[in-house]
Amino acid sequence: MTQCDRIIRHLKDYRTITQRTAMNEYGVMRLASRVSDLKRAGHDITMKMVSAKNRYGEETRFGEYTLHEEQTEQEEKGA
Repeated sequence: MTQCDRIIRHLKDYRTITQRTAMNEYGVMRLASRVSDLKRAGHDITMKMVSAKNRYGEETRFGEYTLHEEQTEQEEKGA
């Protein structure tokens, strides 16, 4: 299974993914590059910036990628 396969499966199962999850769960160090590959392959994935506190209580921002809901629903109906 490729990194792209793992990422798209995660998005279908959980709807969102962050760099931290991609690195910790799947060993993907360059999530943005894999998302770019998936977009070129026709997947409708969007990114938004989200805020959270880091372990020191400081505010930090990072990207959260989401697979467009209609694509997920259409694939489930076709399966």
